[in-house]
Amino acid sequence: MTLEIFLRYIHFVCIFAIVGSLTSEHLLLKKSMTRREISRLAAIDAVYGIAALTLVAAGLTLWLASVGKPAVFYSKNWIFHTKLTVFILIGLSSIIPTVFFTKNRKGNPDEVVEIPGRVVMMVRLELALLVIMPLLAGLMARGVGFYGN
Repeated sequence: MTLEIFLRYIHFVCIFAIVGSLTSEHLLLKKSMTRREISRLAAIDAVYGIAALTLVAAGLTLWLASVGKPAVFYSKNWIFHTKLTVFILIGLSSIIPTVFFTKNRKGNPDEVVEIPGRVVMMVRLELALLVIMPLLAGLMARGVGFYGN
């Protein structure tokens, strides 16, 4: 029981870290930024990445190690699979901003760099997809979508 509570806590804290870092990225993005500002975004993006990986580790442990609810509760729930798919889409959408921030953070800190529109759009897409997650999580926790016996 203690392991389950710990894993659920870590899962929950990571969700807040992901929401906070993505919101920060969105609010800090401008059409053009100095490399110093991009470096700050890269640090925020690193927090996002660490939180996402930790979230996956805690979630997979809760699911596959049957800590708490049995694995079948998740495995035979189409809403859970939808939630996983949305999470994967968010992760894939994060590749473009992460690569851009990582490549453009080094150099003269005062040099101004134009931010491509696709970087801004991917961060917005991540946030839009993230809005769906609490609904899916709430439904799944109530057993909605379960098709097993």
